[in-house]
Amino acid sequence: MEVTWNPWHGCTKYSEGCRNCYVYRQDEMFGRDSTICKKTNDFNLPIKKDRRGNYKIPSGSLIMTCFSSDFLLSEADSWRDECLEMMKTRSDCMFYFFTKRIERLNFSVPDNVIVGCTCENQKMADYRLPIFKKLNIKYKTIILAPMLEKMDISKYLGSDIYEVNVSGESGSSQQIRAQQIRAQQVRALNYDWVLDIRNQCIKANVNFGFHQTGARFIKDGKEYRIERKYQISQAKKANIDFTCKMP
Repeated sequence: MEVTWNPWHGCTKYSEGCRNCYVYRQDEMFGRDSTICKKTNDFNLPIKKDRRGNYKIPSGSLIMTCFSSDFLLSEADSWRDECLEMMKTRSDCMFYFFTKRIERLNFSVPDNVIVGCTCENQKMADYRLPIFKKLNIKYKTIILAPMLEKMDISKYLGSDIYEVNVSGESGSSQQIRAQQIRAQQVRALNYDWVLDIRNQCIKANVNFGFHQTGARFIKDGKEYRIERKYQISQAKKANIDFTCKMP
């Protein structure tokens, strides 16, 4: 079972990949200020129990953590330790968070936590991944999202990296239907870049996943406009995910 847990909401844009953040786009629809970080009513979700005293989130669940913010956001520093204690308490579940702020990770990561280091371009890969590689984390993934250019991450791939996952920039369905997408609004993902990362993963024997196409997807020189609801399914239709060979 996969569950989303957002202990806080709100974030500040940090690098080029944040330009068209989906959280900002969604908050704008409801008149919310995305730059204000606040605890949510679900802060204690992993340890909440039902009337019979059982955890509401069942054992064995994958808990996708802090997807409306960044788990390493400085504004949430005073709340993070409590979250880490909940993660330790729920050792029967796996937790998964992404971050663009990997240089701020200064605590011991529980063994039931997967950490995804997000990189959108070569510059950020060359800055963040050397830091990521040095950290003592049991489960490490590299998230290239939104992937904005061709990238070479081959020197960072090894047995310590569980998976590399690629996605394009999603955009809003309203923009796509109205054919209002311009280059400065939503950046395109080129399928050749995706295949190149896949080949790097195969050579290094690292798991690879193509998660979503994004709103503007280029294949064989032709650009496709893909609505948000189809972006994941279209990526899966490519059938290019790779599972590493066990030694």
